[in-house]
Amino acid sequence: MRRALWVLVALAAVTALAFWLAETGGTIEVQVGELWIGVGLPIALLALVIGFGLLHGVFTALRALGRVPAQRRAQRADRRRTDGDAAVTRALVALAAGTPEAARIEVRRARHLLGDTPQTLLLAAEAARLAGREDMAADAFKALAERPDARFLGLRGLLRQAMQRQDWEAAHRLAKEAEAAQPGAAWLREERQVLALRTHDWREALALSPPGGPRAALALAAAEQETDAARAAELEKQAFTADPGFAPAAIAHAKRLSAAGSTRRARAALEQAWVAAPHPDIGAAWIAGTPAPLARVKAVEDLIHRNPDHLESRLLMARVALDAGLTGRARAELEALTAAGHADRRAYLMLAELEEAEHGDTADARAAQARWLRGAASAPGAPVWRCSACGAEHGAWKAECTACGEVGRIAWSAPAMG
Repeated sequence: MRRALWVLVALAAVTALAFWLAETGGTIEVQVGELWIGVGLPIALLALVIGFGLLHGVFTALRALGRVPAQRRAQRADRRRTDGDAAVTRALVALAAGTPEAARIEVRRARHLLGDTPQTLLLAAEAARLAGREDMAADAFKALAERPDARFLGLRGLLRQAMQRQDWEAAHRLAKEAEAAQPGAAWLREERQVLALRTHDWREALALSPPGGPRAALALAAAEQETDAARAAELEKQAFTADPGFAPAAIAHAKRLSAAGSTRRARAALEQAWVAAPHPDIGAAWIAGTPAPLARVKAVEDLIHRNPDHLESRLLMARVALDAGLTGRARAELEALTAAGHADRRAYLMLAELEEAEHGDTADARAAQARWLRGAASAPGAPVWRCSACGAEHGAWKAECTACGEVGRIAWSAPAMG
């Protein structure tokens, strides 16, 4: 409404000016030498307006003609962009469908139409990898890595290729460059952890391990690699803290404490480990410094007083009692296991040994031994260090399963009942 009022006011002013000029009259005279031109003021003004309109129209037409090439170029660019985007879409579909040749054709078309953009270079690399052309994929990834806006994408592809061909030196270098290009990337953290595991860099693997990872196993493995005694002690303590029931860590931590003169703390660590998960090696470490047979019985009583009915507690007590000549105590522990149905092969074999210790080489002893040996044949086997991933058995704990290569999966467990 306000704009319409202003237009009306302007028209009224122009009309008033025209009438005023018409009433005023006057002549515009131009003389050049003997040439004289006289034009009335209204006609001169009309000619001026017409001339201005003609000049404005000419300049507008020239400007429009000047924009034609740019418009044509923009139209061609838009058409190439549309065709290029369509080629990118077809390339993605071909990659998803697993047709490498079709993907490479569409990628070539997309690169021709759009140029070497991060998107087309990444598609070219993936299409080459799908076709088994790792050299062409590496070229595309290198081109990506040279672009500041897509450097991480190129480094990621090159890192993946280096790990596939087990070029660990190149993989380490690329991982550092990728970390600098994209600090804190979750994918890179996972790849660095895999790289650390493959190269047995246990300290790096421990630093990158997720909360639910095998931190106790990695810390102990890192301690075994460590040449500095203080750092090794810290890693052993970290392994024991992460899992007090992990016998190898508890024993290593206790040995380190004992060597440093902290015998009481060492025994406290072993006792804590026994309460968490009794293990024969912990029992052996506990009585290692006690040579007298009867003193060992008292030492074992101190160790097992919080879980005396556990299988390992009864077996350890039966062993030291039998070695000390306390055959009655040994029999009580072993028969308690058989009565409760908890005895494994070790208990039956110890009972057979017990019969000979009590009765000597007699017919009754041989008959009793035969009975216990038959029981041993059908009893569950003793626990062993077994990989939970592939089931392979190991004579001692290792960080990595030599059968399947899994890390942190070897645990002390009873054999599966067949």
